[in-house]
Amino acid sequence: MTETPTPAPTSGPAPVPTPVHWKLVVDSSDPHTQADFWAAALRYEVEDNSAFIERLLELGALTGEATVEHHGRPAFRDLIAVRHPEDPFDPDRGTGLGRRLLFQRVPEAKTGKNRLHLDLHPGDGRRAAEVERLTALGASVLREVRDPSGEWVVMADPEGNEFCVH
Repeated sequence: MTETPTPAPTSGPAPVPTPVHWKLVVDSSDPHTQADFWAAALRYEVEDNSAFIERLLELGALTGEATVEHHGRPAFRDLIAVRHPEDPFDPDRGTGLGRRLLFQRVPEAKTGKNRLHLDLHPGDGRRAAEVERLTALGASVLREVRDPSGEWVVMADPEGNEFCVH
């Protein structure tokens, strides 16, 4: 029988694990329109990847067909992200960290109910005004819910992805 070696004792407190960075990826037929909608809806910023894209083009690592112009800047044709304005962004890597939504182009249309959705909380007494603002941005109201656990409005973004306003 082989004996498993006992690890050597360490001194001091155990290291604190680094938090996992994440982004929510949303399939989309038009990622740039979705990014514009959600940036406005959440008061986020559309990430500017133009410096990174220009560097990739210069190096030959990216073809012009893989890019489009978005808001007067080069952007990836098939993906674009929005991020919270206070979260870090590294223009050299062309990506942010923190509260991000990434919209990626897919060939198929949405066919069923979301298994994951965003809940927006505009603040006490502001739901109706927020629903009106989001409708003006291109969202639609699917239904109003009054439940023992609370009240909210179920909405859909311009591509039909459901979200709630509480």
